[in-house]
Amino acid sequence: MGTTMQKIGLFEAKNRLSELVERAAQGEKIGITRRGKLAALIVPVRPKLSLKEIFDEIEGIRKRAKLPAGITVMDLIEEGRV
Repeated sequence: MGTTMQKIGLFEAKNRLSELVERAAQGEKIGITRRGKLAALIVPVRPKLSLKEIFDEIEGIRKRAKLPAGITVMDLIEEGRV
């Protein structure tokens, strides 16, 4: 993302909760402050992935990993590098 998080005071957040939830649903992250210090976050819900989607993502990561010939992920795990 790379965008800055908007911070809003607790009192104002209570008055604008519906709006803030809608903004979070659209992908925005909003910090709630209490006495000037960050106390909570309203963040978008990540969609729940199926096992197939999770394994497909893992496989994609493996394909992009570009390990040296003859080296496996298990070799790296056993060496304590992962």
